[in-house]
Amino acid sequence: MPRKRKLLAQLSALQSSSSFPPFDALENLNATPDGDSAPKSSKYFATEKKNSSRLEADFFNQPCVSLARSFLGQILVRKLPDGRELWGRIVETEAYLGGEDEASHSKGGKQTQRNAAMFMKPGTLYVYQIYGIYFCVNVSSQGEGAAVLLRSLEPLQGLDVMRELRSASRKGPTKPLKDWQLCNGPSKLCQALGIDKAFDQRDLTEDAAIWMVPGQDLPGEQDVVATTRIGIGNRGEWAQKPLRFYLRGNKFVSVVDKKTERELAAGGQFSCS
Repeated sequence: MPRKRKLLAQLSALQSSSSFPPFDALENLNATPDGDSAPKSSKYFATEKKNSSRLEADFFNQPCVSLARSFLGQILVRKLPDGRELWGRIVETEAYLGGEDEASHSKGGKQTQRNAAMFMKPGTLYVYQIYGIYFCVNVSSQGEGAAVLLRSLEPLQGLDVMRELRSASRKGPTKPLKDWQLCNGPSKLCQALGIDKAFDQRDLTEDAAIWMVPGQDLPGEQDVVATTRIGIGNRGEWAQKPLRFYLRGNKFVSVVDKKTERELAAGGQFSCS
């Protein structure tokens, strides 16, 4: 009996003491030696996971440029058939305004079978194929034929799965991709999350396999760079309009516009760090 009382006393002491390491210490255990983060080590993921309610119709129902900026910092979630979830923070977007926008798939207001999703309710996915191989994913907004291209994500959860999905689409033996290489481009993003043409016309507010949740670390105006879109060719004045938006200083962005950043810094929009 004395031994039993001693064990109970020890158990009581353990329960009453704060014997668990602080969260930061637990987070550091997940860091890999080369500096790349393991799937659960992102400083964002720990907070985002607590706020898992999806963004609803009111969020998507805003003008295209406004939506493109509002996407920055929000979280895209992809649930795989086996139940695993892939999470990524949106860090780069492009706005395509439809109608008068010469770079838009819906220029002139022309609706086709291919671009039908661009004319559907805000929050509808528009997925199209490029080069007959790769896919890009857009989200419809307010405005006839207007949509936002998701260009880059900062991976937060499921990095190993993303790496497998990316590697499966690459030819021949290749080196393992770094974290920042997983989703730093529109087609890479789709590969990493397993998004293909089957996702075209899906509703982000209702779909069981893909949705968005609010971000906890949303950027301020000084954190956003507005510059020209990429890969749209000769579209006259539309090629020069600042309709691409990205998070300044984020290494997961596909293409950094150093010239625009220098001009903004010189003009005092944000300070150089």
